[in-house]
Amino acid sequence: MYQYTDFDRQFVRQRAAQYRDQLGRWQQGKISEDEFKPLRLQNGWYVQRYAPMLRVAVPYGEISSAQLRVLARIAREYDEPEAAVYRQALETQGALGSAKLPTHYAHFTTRQNVQYNWIPLARSADVMDLLASVDMHGIQTSGNCIRNITSDERAGVAEDEVADPRPFAEIMRQWSTLHPEFAFLPRKFKIAITGAAEDRAATGWHDVGLRLRKNDAGELGFQVRVGGGMGRTPIIGTVLREFLPWNQILNYLEAVVRVYNRYGRRDNIYKARIKILVKAEGQVYIDDVEAEYKQILEHDAGPHTITQAEFDRVCASFVPPALAERVYQDAQRTEAELRAQAEEDRFFARWLQRNVAGHKNPLLRAVTLSFKRRLQAPGDATADQLDIAAQLADRFSAGEARVTHDQNLLLPWVHAEDLHALWLAAREAGFASSNVQLLTDMIACPGGDFCSLANARSIPIAEAITERYQDLDELDDIGEIDLHISGCINSCGHHHSGHIGILGVDKDGKEWYQVTLGGSDGSDLSGPAGAGKVVGPSFSAVEVPGVIEALLATYRDTRTSAEGRRENFIDTLRRVGHEPFKTAANAARIKAEEEEALA
Repeated sequence: MYQYTDFDRQFVRQRAAQYRDQLGRWQQGKISEDEFKPLRLQNGWYVQRYAPMLRVAVPYGEISSAQLRVLARIAREYDEPEAAVYRQALETQGALGSAKLPTHYAHFTTRQNVQYNWIPLARSADVMDLLASVDMHGIQTSGNCIRNITSDERAGVAEDEVADPRPFAEIMRQWSTLHPEFAFLPRKFKIAITGAAEDRAATGWHDVGLRLRKNDAGELGFQVRVGGGMGRTPIIGTVLREFLPWNQILNYLEAVVRVYNRYGRRDNIYKARIKILVKAEGQVYIDDVEAEYKQILEHDAGPHTITQAEFDRVCASFVPPALAERVYQDAQRTEAELRAQAEEDRFFARWLQRNVAGHKNPLLRAVTLSFKRRLQAPGDATADQLDIAAQLADRFSAGEARVTHDQNLLLPWVHAEDLHALWLAAREAGFASSNVQLLTDMIACPGGDFCSLANARSIPIAEAITERYQDLDELDDIGEIDLHISGCINSCGHHHSGHIGILGVDKDGKEWYQVTLGGSDGSDLSGPAGAGKVVGPSFSAVEVPGVIEALLATYRDTRTSAEGRRENFIDTLRRVGHEPFKTAANAARIKAEEEEALA
């Protein structure tokens, strides 16, 4: 993974010291709340429904065991609200039906960040110092700026990779961090990059989506999409360039963001994202970007052209893991041993199928640790669980892990011959659920239990569905399916891209849930990125599990099988259309008197 230079390290520590000074001046009344707000936001400190929320950046998902241990320490020692604050939160949420509000934990997000929900602002500077001690921070995880740049969690190790996107993501991170021209954009700005044939980074759904590819001459470059996003207006990004030479990507991004900064709406927060500008202006926006790009190249002499020397410098900071130097046993022998172990234990066989992916090095594997299980919200990790994850990373993956788009952790450097030992250790830790890409491997935002923007709670819905589908044989029979849950239209749970999407809405002060079908994140399973379609009027909370059952029953009744391959949910939906599924979902509605009895 990327090794911080002395400059990187000094920069982050100076930023932490600067924040400590800002916090102190606010506490002393030397700067007002309005003056302090943008300063804390620029360092990842929000104020949510009941308490501050910290968002920690994990650039392109890479995280070390040392960093995981510091995150565990922060969860253990700092993620605890003041007693009065917590008491009020429990009373308020208890009235809605939330039985618990966990503390002392961290939450993995869909954008490869880590969040905490209870750290008091009075202790925030100490947390920033701790993060800086392991090269971490919250810089630009909030505010109207270029946010954390995300990537495929298998970047650098994927079998289908055209080129490693991590050096480019790091170059973009350095370019965008505290960029003086782009510190106050009309709205937040998100970039995703992948170097693989399969789009595992949901690039179509980002403000800028970048895919590395080679042209007919074998030259490396980027396909550039601009103007994707979810929220009130779900839009897939428009392709501005099918092929842009790799060394021009910063100059082109400068043009893209500069035109947005100039013309993006600042009079209406709901229409301020770049997707609205691109949709409204169409070819005019594209022409302006091309004109700006030409100006940057011809008048400014292309100041951000990436030289080979600069690219090599950044690549040199991605130090190969020591694990790569290990003496391997014969690959065929390893495969034979794995087959024998799988034949002896069907649970291990299931885990190999669901949680283990191929690797550029045929002697290694990429392994997903599942953070989707009963009694915890998707993506949540306690302090102890973070410590155990660090131990597993040290023992099996050269001290490195990746935060995934699906709110899990991935170990990218696992020896094939160590898979059985890793499975045993992960099972003991509770990370070995063989549910990757199955129904219970759902995406869900924190929702109305924590977020001040949410219209409804996500966690109880996720919990009810998870509780209902605990039988792994049943999950396997249902097959691969994307279930995504958002607590509000801001779509942090990516409900638009779910095969089944659930959106929390407010109706007369009560929680209701809209269901969508047929969304796609752009992966091979889902096909080209696109938004799902609404089933019909929203459902009450107690109806949602029944609606999911009805949808899955319809799928099972109508799916086909050919040559031993069973048709998956999204393909069945597209083949038969939405109507049978809509009919089944609406038939699952509960009468008011029955609902009252169930509540």
